[in-house]
Amino acid sequence: MSEQTDTPQDNIDKEKIYYDQRSVALRTTQSIYFVKEHDKSAMLELLLSDDKETQVVIVVKSKKKADALSALLTSKAFKAVAVHGNHRETQQQEAATKFNEGALHIIITTDMILKTLALENIKLVVSYDLPDAPQEYYNRLATMKELGVGMALVSPEDEYNLDEIEHNMKKEIEEKTVEGFVPTATPTHTNKTKKDRTKKPRHRKKKVQKEEDA
Repeated sequence: MSEQTDTPQDNIDKEKIYYDQRSVALRTTQSIYFVKEHDKSAMLELLLSDDKETQVVIVVKSKKKADALSALLTSKAFKAVAVHGNHRETQQQEAATKFNEGALHIIITTDMILKTLALENIKLVVSYDLPDAPQEYYNRLATMKELGVGMALVSPEDEYNLDEIEHNMKKEIEEKTVEGFVPTATPTHTNKTKKDRTKKPRHRKKKVQKEEDA
């Protein structure tokens, strides 16, 4: 029997796959949803309502927000739990085990704790808050091991961080809307002017600004 050797086409098919955060981000399906901060929880509920058994990680910036979202989603019959620094390590690992076994469908956590959980089979990562450092956004996507998709809820306060992420990727993330979502009036104590989104493509803003300053 003759020994089989690789053909030039075989070598092309074996193209190397890179696993650094930026490469993962560029090949992971992503979408963004523009929403005011006070409406995020309502939009999140609609985004998750079609399939309550999807394995989801929701990343927030604060323990207080994680607890509030956990209470809300649990009240809506989601199997959800908050996991953050106020919980003992044994509690955190117990939640991770339940998630990996499919007994728990949603974990709401922070970037710091997410790195320690060793979660498996994540199908959706929701960036409820965008991180201040773009690399943290890539780290979130990398936890899915290319098995799922990433979604981000972007408030006016988050838009600078979105600019940073897209500028770093040299790519705009697809913008989507949620069917059935109705925005509510901004509470007077948090009233802020939203940015004008009719201007230049998001990831090119910084480059254009530098040219204008030259």
